Amino acid sequence: MEPPPPTHKPRRKRPAPQNPIETAITAWYPPTSHASQPGPRLEDLLAQAPKRWTVYAPMVLLPAGSFGGEAWQAALHLADTDADALWIRILTEIVKKTGGGGAGAGLTHLAANEGIPASVARDEAERAQGRGDDDGGIDSTTTPGENILRSPTGLRVLYGDFGPASAEEAEERGEKAFESAFWVSTRQNGVFQTWAPRWTMFSRGNIKEKTRLLDFHKHGDLSKSSWAVDMYAGIGYFTFSYAKLGMRVLCWELNPWSVEGLRRGARGNGWTVRVVRGERELALPMEELVGGGERIVVFLEDNRHAARRVAELNGVLEIVHVNCGLLPTSDLSWKDAWEISRRSTGAEAWLHLHENVGVADIEKRKEEIDEYFVDLARQDGGGRTTRVEHIELVKTFAPGVWHCVFDLYITKSNTKT
Repeated sequence: MEPPPPTHKPRRKRPAPQNPIETAITAWYPPTSHASQPGPRLEDLLAQAPKRWTVYAPMVLLPAGSFGGEAWQAALHLADTDADALWIRILTEIVKKTGGGGAGAGLTHLAANEGIPASVARDEAERAQGRGDDDGGIDSTTTPGENILRSPTGLRVLYGDFGPASAEEAEERGEKAFESAFWVSTRQNGVFQTWAPRWTMFSRGNIKEKTRLLDFHKHGDLSKSSWAVDMYAGIGYFTFSYAKLGMRVLCWELNPWSVEGLRRGARGNGWTVRVVRGERELALPMEELVGGGERIVVFLEDNRHAARRVAELNGVLEIVHVNCGLLPTSDLSWKDAWEISRRSTGAEAWLHLHENVGVADIEKRKEEIDEYFVDLARQDGGGRTTRVEHIELVKTFAPGVWHCVFDLYITKSNTKT
């Protein structure tokens, strides 16, 4: 006997929900008929559109290259194209996607992240260091210089007012530039961080290393008098992890925008912070600068002064961590980090050395670091032992290249082997 025919038709699979950026593009294009000026096909625009985004309230940040393909260049340059209408639609659709609450509420700005260039025009590099032609004898304003501030000069603003648009404008406004700038924020591991995207960078991928630092003393081996030193503080990436552990932190940073972000972020987390800047304050005795009890003391100056400043304290600090967080290599700060650890009253210290290393060269780099610090210990008279105890692979920096952190463990003789 044949089975009875099915009483219900099989359900058709629901189409996957459209990406909110695709939804916005489909609703926006074409804005009018292009009979006299035909534009690219909608299918081509969708194929070249970004599929991902990141919300840093109240900004949406798109991946590098977004809306930069040939089809998009053609579409955005059509005579009757209203680009702002598209950007507003994208923000609106992303708010809908996030439910209109939390991080997705009130999204008002849109930009594409074009990465951090390795170099900038020489005049920008000089301005960043507070130097001009009078000091450096440089007579060209177009010669590339190292982007020592890691300024995101490639950020492509699509919609919204991001504040001062040039270093000259910001410099003219002075401290008022901070108030007129556009600031965004996020939380990682419950830690609040804020920055001005036109002037400073933010790396989501560092969250793994931040988490690791927060777990570093999970067995309760940290005294209440412990200090950390952050040689490249930025907006507080790793400084805040040490602060959350209950440590006091001395840190150095050259970018005034990063220092302002660190200051705002510290206060947002409920931590006291002192910013040491300007000729008068930087000339004060170190005992006075650290004597106020602030959780974080940040120096707006080159970190080449760090070892000297710590030495001025005559070995009264228990320095447990020294963070050297510069990429692609932090090796210029290693000798100073070693000197800083020498001044610690504690029996042990950790140096966290950040490097970009090819996969095949990681073990070789470890051996080089070991040899370098063993030699420093020998020069100091053999009073301390040192070894790379751990290598943390934080994230891939490029194909076959890892952002590594080499944890160098230092002990005074007869304390631990």
